[in-house]
Amino acid sequence: MPRLGLMLAGAIFVLDQLVKWIVTGPLGIATLGDAKTLLPIFDLRFVPNIGVSLGLIRADSDAMRWALVVLTAAIAIGVAVWMFREPRRGDQVALGLVLGGALGNIVDRVRFGYVVDFADLHFGEWRPFLVFNLADAAITIGVLILLARALLIRDKPRAPSENVNA
Repeated sequence: MPRLGLMLAGAIFVLDQLVKWIVTGPLGIATLGDAKTLLPIFDLRFVPNIGVSLGLIRADSDAMRWALVVLTAAIAIGVAVWMFREPRRGDQVALGLVLGGALGNIVDRVRFGYVVDFADLHFGEWRPFLVFNLADAAITIGVLILLARALLIRDKPRAPSENVNA
């Protein structure tokens, strides 16, 4: 059982929802245009994201909103199944990041009809990223870990005595 991956998914989910609540509740950054500068290169800026990655698909209607919920939930289920079948702990951790982030964004879309984005990293007027949230960051980091592990880490070859067909 991938305990570490599941615990990480739960922690990401809870932290994502908590930070979104703090930003939109106590800090009052809850309508389009609301912003608060924390650092010269980082603002909290409310952006209701009705689309998915890089605005490729926009959920402009209720039907599209629920289609995105179903699609994202199907992906989350696939990630969870993969995590339970994955023997490597490093991949389980990466999948936990992806799963926790996906669940956080699914809950937003169900509750509000959009995903709450608020993290605005910029260097002057140059913004290398769209406004994002903790769930988005976890998903991105998880996917990058999976890619790096798939491309750079090779399983050790079995010793001759371990070959069952030898």
